[in-house]
Amino acid sequence: MSLVRRALPEDAVEVLRLRQVMLDALPIAGPDGSTDWHTASLPTLRARLAEDDGDFAAFVVDHPDRPGSLAALVAGTLEYRIGKAGNPHGRVGYVFSVATDPDARRRGYARACMEELLAWFRARGAGHVLLNASPEAEPLYASLGFTRDPDPSMRLRL
Repeated sequence: MSLVRRALPEDAVEVLRLRQVMLDALPIAGPDGSTDWHTASLPTLRARLAEDDGDFAAFVVDHPDRPGSLAALVAGTLEYRIGKAGNPHGRVGYVFSVATDPDARRRGYARACMEELLAWFRARGAGHVLLNASPEAEPLYASLGFTRDPDPSMRLRL
């Protein structure tokens, strides 16, 4: 039996906690520890976690030492982009949140969650999957077959 399961609406508070763990570790965001946004995010996240067949999925591992807590989280979306060679249907997976509780690291939980999310993308016909990788996480993603792309992306905050 797999340790990984699809996240449920009742996991939403823990999903947000692990997302905050990830955000605090990012050099761009920095560890400001602000969780003010969690309250506003919670109803939308619960609704999205309740959708069985939507374009969003999160996979989690329950914490083995803390009942009611999560040890790991991987979340992603399936997006549509106009097709092209190599992806004529234009389905693209995007992994945007990978986090493991600090006291549960180095046990293979993130890998197991990623494998489930990748299977979810494959089942929905994604032509490829994108993610942003920290230097620490790059070996995991490379071992799953991800490669570095030149990144010409730009951002506009609205």
